[in-house]
Amino acid sequence: HVAIVAEMLAAGGFTEDDLGCPPAWPLDEAARTAAVAPRRITMNCSGKHTAMLLTCRANGWPHKGYLAPDHPLQVGLREAVEELTGESLAAVGVDGCGAPLFALSLVGLARAFRRLATAADGPERDVADAMRAHPDLVAGTGRAATRLMTDIPGLIAKDGAEGVFAAALPDGSAVAVKIDDGAQRAAERAAVAGLRAVGVDAPELATAPVLGGGEPVGVVRVRDGVLP
Repeated sequence: HVAIVAEMLAAGGFTEDDLGCPPAWPLDEAARTAAVAPRRITMNCSGKHTAMLLTCRANGWPHKGYLAPDHPLQVGLREAVEELTGESLAAVGVDGCGAPLFALSLVGLARAFRRLATAADGPERDVADAMRAHPDLVAGTGRAATRLMTDIPGLIAKDGAEGVFAAALPDGSAVAVKIDDGAQRAAERAAVAGLRAVGVDAPELATAPVLGGGEPVGVVRVRDGVLP
C-alpha cells in the first residue's frame, strides 16, 4: 500500500509532505510493529488523500488547501456523493483524516453502493471494476471487506470509521450498517448477516471471538431472529 501511494504521489509531482492527513501508525499489526514512527503516508487514508491531490492536478485546481469545504475538489466530491446517494447531505463535519465528512442516511449509503455494483459503464463501473480487481487495496490484508470481495464474486464492500460497513452485489442487493458505539467487529458481523438475508453467506466471518486472558471465552454474533 505504501509503495503504491508513493508511486502515485511521485507521478503527480507530489511528496508525502503534500498530504493533508495527519501522521499515523499503520493499521496492520505487523506493519505497525515494523514502523519506526507515525507518518502521513502510513495513515490509513493516505491513498484517498493522494487521489484528491491527483484530482486537483488533473483539473488545474490549487492543491494547497484541498481539504477546505469550499475548495473546488470538495465541492465536486459533495456533488458526486449527493448524486450517488440520491439525497442532500444532512451535515458536513471533519473526518479523523482531516477531510470533510459527509453525513447521510444508511439508505443513501446503500443506494450509492448499489449504483456502483450495478453500473454497466461510466465512472461508477470503473470504480466497481477496480475494487473487484484489487480488493486488497480497498481495505487491507485479512480485513473483512477484502475477504468478502475475494470470496464472493462481483461483491463490492468497504468498511468505514466508527462502525460503518457497506456492500452491494451486481443483482442490486445492498447492505449498509452503522453500529452506534462504533465497534467495527460488530459492524462486520451485522454486514455479513445482512448479506445472508439477501442469499449470500460468508460463514467464516459470521462470528468473531471474544478473548479473555488471551483465550477465547465467547463470540460476537448477530442474535437469532434479528434478520429474516
